[in-house]
Amino acid sequence: MAEDLYEQLHAAFRWQVPEDFNIAEACCGRWARGTPKATAIYFDSESGCRAAYSYAQLQRAANRLSNALLNQGVRRGHRVAIVLPQRFETAVAHIAIQQIGAVAMPLSMLFGAEALEYRLQDSGAVLAIVACEALPALREVKARCQALRRVLVVGDSPVAGDELPWMEALQAEEARFKPVATKAGDPAILIYTSGTTGNPKGALIPQRALLGNLTGFVASQNWFGFDPFDAGKPTDAVFWSPADWAWTGGLMDALLPTLYFGRPIVAWQGRFSAAKAFELMASYGVTHAFLFPTALKAMMKAHPLKDGRPKRHALKLRALMSAGEAVGDAVFAWCRDALGVPVNEMFGQTEMNYVVGNCQALWPARPGSMGRAYPGHRVAVIDDAGRECAPGEVGEVAVHARDRHGEPDPVFFLGYWNNEAATTAKFTGAPGDSWCRTGDLARQDADGTLWYEGRADDVFKSAGYRIGPGEIENCLLKHPAVANAAVVPKPDAERGALVKAYVVLAEGHAGDAALVTLLQDHVKARLAPYEYPKEIEFIEALPMTTTGKVQRRVLRLRELERAA
Repeated sequence: MAEDLYEQLHAAFRWQVPEDFNIAEACCGRWARGTPKATAIYFDSESGCRAAYSYAQLQRAANRLSNALLNQGVRRGHRVAIVLPQRFETAVAHIAIQQIGAVAMPLSMLFGAEALEYRLQDSGAVLAIVACEALPALREVKARCQALRRVLVVGDSPVAGDELPWMEALQAEEARFKPVATKAGDPAILIYTSGTTGNPKGALIPQRALLGNLTGFVASQNWFGFDPFDAGKPTDAVFWSPADWAWTGGLMDALLPTLYFGRPIVAWQGRFSAAKAFELMASYGVTHAFLFPTALKAMMKAHPLKDGRPKRHALKLRALMSAGEAVGDAVFAWCRDALGVPVNEMFGQTEMNYVVGNCQALWPARPGSMGRAYPGHRVAVIDDAGRECAPGEVGEVAVHARDRHGEPDPVFFLGYWNNEAATTAKFTGAPGDSWCRTGDLARQDADGTLWYEGRADDVFKSAGYRIGPGEIENCLLKHPAVANAAVVPKPDAERGALVKAYVVLAEGHAGDAALVTLLQDHVKARLAPYEYPKEIEFIEALPMTTTGKVQRRVLRLRELERAA
């Protein structure tokens, strides 16, 4: 059991945010000068292409791209879209854009034409750096994105019109560049939220937000190998996450913080599978990882516990973080027993990321909990009026714009792009001096431990009982026939709603009436009588966001349409 150093860390912690700060210098420039031969990126792909790139190589490529961007008319404050998978060029793009004071706008490779068009139009992006695989969708909408003047194409694809091959653009430029100076509060990244309620909103992230992420990152990785006082010293720490670098989890929880500490990160360009996850972690000696719950569930089902840890792979894992959905005690126990490391759950949002979580090395974790506020962040559960709830009372998780010492918390976004009304609605008062709502429900113990109750729009009532889907889904997942599950309300005239479960079957199991009864009995034996799913529907795959979260909203709408 870890010694509980939580209160000691919190009381002693003070933010030290310099007036001038730039992500490119912090994540690459200083390492290119200090440890130029150190590996920054290990690249691996489904095609079999593998490479290792040093910090010096990353800096030289970024310098060439910065010069190219300036020659294409990109200036300070301009938005530059990045539609790339995990690969070396993605890291180059982020460093280069920050060096000229422009704003990086990462976009998922999974986005179709409509999703790309909305974000490109709304942001007014002037240039896009696009993988050839995403080029058809971008070409379909480019004519309607009036601000978009040039497209840099990464990969082997014929170019047309105002498109320019990546290699040609970089080879024409010098490998020397003098970065601009930026303030810590200057805009750096524009990330669009998933848009589960209405159109996606662009969260404008300042340079300093990376610093605001670091206490959570270091704590969730158990401090070892990412100690701020150890930065620059030799270490065998290697980071990997399948999280897409186009969203907050992949960019702010994996790529940028790993580079900030001068460590190497594995870039895997390919589809996720449990087998590939074990293979990558073994072959690259991964010591620290971020694996979202859907990934861990797939790995658990592929390698159920038999004699302890999986024997096919010699893993070096020292820390594991998970976020996006509640892990649940079944997955928690598997990580501890099969992978050899208890998972540190983390909670955050694009607008204020990495604010709550666990750190097994420095304070005891309670399995199934969200954890406690990380050092430097003030977190509470509030009611509809913005008042802090009593311990054990369910309310909305909120983060205060000032820490416990009254100092501004650097983790916060600057606001929603061209949407002042949405920014104002996010806070209970003045944006710089009040609670910021998350839309997630939880209850808080007296010691600050948070227990997730679900999204505010995921919780429903059935026959007067308040139903949170997470506990039921976690219970279903413990049955060997279940690979994944999502619980939603089914409209019912008598009860208001019935508990309905959508279940993805594990390999080798058939979805029949007998299994429905078995699963219902399984839940009845473990949870309250009103929580068992009155109806179970077997489904090939659950609808997911590009960030790996289950889209219960899609399933709820399906039930509403059927009822109508």
